[in-house]
Amino acid sequence: MDLYFSPLACSMATRIAFYEAGANADFLEVDPKSKRVRHDDSDFLAVNPLGLVPTLRTDDGVVLTENAAILQYVADHLPDAGISARNAAERSRLQQWLCFIGTELHKALFVPLLDKKASSEVKAYAVEKGLSRLDYLNSYLEGRDTLLDHFSVADAYLVTVINWTMATPPIDLATWPNIKAYYERHRARPSVTKAINEEFVLYKAEQARHKAAA
Repeated sequence: MDLYFSPLACSMATRIAFYEAGANADFLEVDPKSKRVRHDDSDFLAVNPLGLVPTLRTDDGVVLTENAAILQYVADHLPDAGISARNAAERSRLQQWLCFIGTELHKALFVPLLDKKASSEVKAYAVEKGLSRLDYLNSYLEGRDTLLDHFSVADAYLVTVINWTMATPPIDLATWPNIKAYYERHRARPSVTKAINEEFVLYKAEQARHKAAA
C-alpha cells in the first residue's frame, strides 16, 4: 500500500497503525505547499484532487481519503495486529471516537489554531468551543489507558492530534491531567515514538526547504 503523507500531519496516525501492526507500506511524502510528491516530483492533485493527506492507495489500486476511512481500512486489512474493533458494538464505539477526534478536535479546534491565516477571533472561538470537548475527553480517560479496551487506530489518531499541542500554546495539557497522562503514556509506545521521531526529522527538512525558497 502507498500512504501519501506530510510530516507531523494527521496522516501520521496511519503510519503509527502500520508500525503497530509491523506491516510494510510505501510512505510517499507530499509537500503541503506545492502539492508535489517528493520522491518523483509528481502532481499529488492527480491522486487526490483535494490535495489532502492522508491518501491511501491500496494494493488493489483503490484510492481512499479521509482519516476515519483509511484507519478503519488499515485496521481491517491487518486483523492480526488487533488495532480494530473486536465485535459489532465495539466497532460502533471505534467509529464514534474516530468521528469525535476528526470533527470536534482535529477540524474544529486544531485546524483554526494551526492556520496562520486564521484571525485571532476565529482562534478564540475555536478555543472557546473546544474546551468542553477537551473536558469531555479528560473525563472519559479517567482510569482508562485507551479509548477502547485495547490500543486501536482511534488511539493512533488521538495521540497524533494531541501531539499538535506543542505548537498550540492556548492548549496547555496541564489543564487536563488525564489527557496529559494518556499522551505521555502513548508517546512512549514504540510505534508512536518511531513515527514521531521519523516525521519530526522530515518536518524540520520541510521547513528548511520552505525557508530557503521564500
